[in-house]
Amino acid sequence: MPGSRVPGRTWTVRLTGHADHSASVTCSTEACRMPPRSKDTAALKRFAAEHVRAHARLATVRPDTACACRAAQCALHEARTQCTGSNLLVLVHNPAVGQVWTLAEICQSCAPLIAHTAILGRSQPQGRQAPTAAAPVPAPATAPAAVPLPVAGGFSSPQAAPEAPAARRRPHRPARQRRTP
Repeated sequence: MPGSRVPGRTWTVRLTGHADHSASVTCSTEACRMPPRSKDTAALKRFAAEHVRAHARLATVRPDTACACRAAQCALHEARTQCTGSNLLVLVHNPAVGQVWTLAEICQSCAPLIAHTAILGRSQPQGRQAPTAAAPVPAPATAPAAVPLPVAGGFSSPQAAPEAPAARRRPHRPARQRRTP
């Protein structure tokens, strides 16, 4: 059927720890070759992040794609919305967890509703050449600006915490005397 939309693509790269203190990396694309299980988790984490970047460089956002989020019953976000707008290539990665990277073709309505995202590319109408995927495309105006927030419980670094507002001084008031009955 001409004009029909193809399903949005999703790639998931996961770092999985094991009981013997080793880890392994898996990719949702079966053709991808992963390194063997290793106890060097830092090296595997770097590999996983670079593997996702390689998928992002090779992926071109297709203009005739349906939102991958909609196909997953909007499991990537809690608020419900209608899938509208052009398609974006979005990286979802929570640095606090740091073990799962998801790259997906998401519509403009769903993208701002997903936490911990970075927009890596946009679909171009047919006939226009797409920009290179190496340079991230800025987030749409509807997305909230990424502001580093301190982590609750005192785990944030002083560099990441926002500056405290200047303390306001109240005028001095004399103490009231209590009435005694």
